[in-house]
Amino acid sequence: METSKRVVIVTGAARGIGRAIAEAFAANGDQPILCDLDLENAEKSAVEIAGKFACRAAAKRLDVADAADVERLIDQTVREWGRIDVIVNNAGLQHVDPIENFPVEKWDLLIGVMLKGPFLLTKYAIPHMKQRQFGRIINISSVHGKTASPFKAAYVSAKHGVVGLTRTAALETANDNITVNAVMPGTVRTSLIENQLQKLAENDGTTREEALQRHLLAKQALKRFIKPEEVAACCVFLASEQAAAITGETISVSGGW
Repeated sequence: METSKRVVIVTGAARGIGRAIAEAFAANGDQPILCDLDLENAEKSAVEIAGKFACRAAAKRLDVADAADVERLIDQTVREWGRIDVIVNNAGLQHVDPIENFPVEKWDLLIGVMLKGPFLLTKYAIPHMKQRQFGRIINISSVHGKTASPFKAAYVSAKHGVVGLTRTAALETANDNITVNAVMPGTVRTSLIENQLQKLAENDGTTREEALQRHLLAKQALKRFIKPEEVAACCVFLASEQAAAITGETISVSGGW
């Protein structure tokens, strides 16, 4: 194993933003571990990334909301790879409904993945990072971590919560050469966005294009989708030595939202 290369855990990495983040770290010379419930596509992505960048990449099945599963992943990574340098908590999903119709099980699912998940990865990784006196934790929040939209109660709540978690963890680790920051993407063209547009249109009684403009692009100065690669580039920067003095911050990659 080449110990000079950083080991980077990325959750929700089978596709979309997570895949782009894993690929950007590989291009940077790092070794990404792609974690996802969808192991088949995570493995496919890892093979493609390893071949493209001639790096060591791997895929792991992970339920980020399961404490035992997360603890096992962290321990196995340290045993097999010798270290954990960077964690990017990216796993996410969406459900769109008015609060009075919002299923409780969907609330629990979204909060579990997008708030409990980053807490668990942070909780179990910090002891290893403190031991080595180095670490970079990057939480993918959203512009919905600083604002709100109708019909997205769980998503908005989770993304606001991630910001609080980020700032708390940053304070607790500042003297251990560990930084913790949150990235707030705007409207990124992913399957998550595509899948919610129809439901937003149905709730409004409009077309998909009208729902896109009203709910996703109206507040964004740059009237286009943000590229996954643009979010990934911010993550690579936050993990770099040039960003060693940046911690507890939120950085929007949102086209001026």
